[in-house]
Amino acid sequence: MKVLYLTKYSQNGASSRLRSYQYFPLLAANGILVTVSPFFDEDYLLNLYSGNRIGKRKFLKFYLTRFITLFSIHKYDKIVIEKELFPYFFSWFEKILRLLKVKYSVDYDDAIFHNYDLSSNKLISFLLKNKINNVMKYSDCVIVGNNYLAERAQYSGAKKIILLPTVIDIDRYKVKNEYSSAPIVIGWIGSPTTFKYVQKSASVFSKLLQKENIELHIVGATEDLGLGDKVKYLKWSEESEVALISNFDIGIMPLENSPWELGKCSYKLIQYMGCGIPVVASAVGMNNQVVDEGINGFLVQTDEQWLDRLTLLANESSLREKLGKMGRKKIESQFNLQKNATILLTILLDEY
Repeated sequence: MKVLYLTKYSQNGASSRLRSYQYFPLLAANGILVTVSPFFDEDYLLNLYSGNRIGKRKFLKFYLTRFITLFSIHKYDKIVIEKELFPYFFSWFEKILRLLKVKYSVDYDDAIFHNYDLSSNKLISFLLKNKINNVMKYSDCVIVGNNYLAERAQYSGAKKIILLPTVIDIDRYKVKNEYSSAPIVIGWIGSPTTFKYVQKSASVFSKLLQKENIELHIVGATEDLGLGDKVKYLKWSEESEVALISNFDIGIMPLENSPWELGKCSYKLIQYMGCGIPVVASAVGMNNQVVDEGINGFLVQTDEQWLDRLTLLANESSLREKLGKMGRKKIESQFNLQKNATILLTILLDEY
């Protein structure tokens, strides 16, 4: 079987790496030959994360390359589209695929429909508010990372909806074996675009860092919180991320409570828990399904609750160990690549 993956990013783009690329070796082991064609290239990601502007000519090249790629779809048995064929363009090409009886699956791990229907640009909102609904409706199968996305797919009239959470390769994540070390490291991993959630909780960390035995580690963002030298900013790489997370004693995932955040798939929490680390997270969206209150972590809503739960975990190594090990068990039973690869295989092989 030949499958064409039309991803949004190259492998270093988090959503594409986790929703597509990490499955390719397992698909190949099951006789599925994968060809991947990202919309944005690696240079785009480097410029995006460094805050550099992308020239219009470069964008035109991305659209033209994707357009040319569509002429090869007849070579493949299945097409998998990550989110949409052409960002900020009508769903015309997805409709053409439907008219040509080309079966495609479309995959979502974010509420990108809100880029359109909740856009502050009135023209974008008017013209594209139903775009993703149409992409879902024209598809043969909609693959979603959480229930909020599934509800949107159902509303759109999608024929088939499959829940496939964003997961980790459990073999890469080794369980933390030391829970009583000092100082206590509160850690966050992400990108410059999601660092805003940490920034909004800066007052909480300011109070925590007044304690002598606490540090804050930020992986994947470099913007200074202004909280002094007890905050360490660490460069992310795929090769180093597990080791960096393993140095955490507590993993955090602050979020706002808005429609966009409801589409997030709690991947940070899954990474922390995969390393046997207890978590504290905003009680928003899928976080409520990943975190079992008081069993593998805590769900919080206010700054006071953030401060209380983080202080509690910082002071009690036995509690950190208990919750961390329970978190690892949940990842082993639900949120790992090995278990969820079978779901993707059944989709591609039409066994659902």
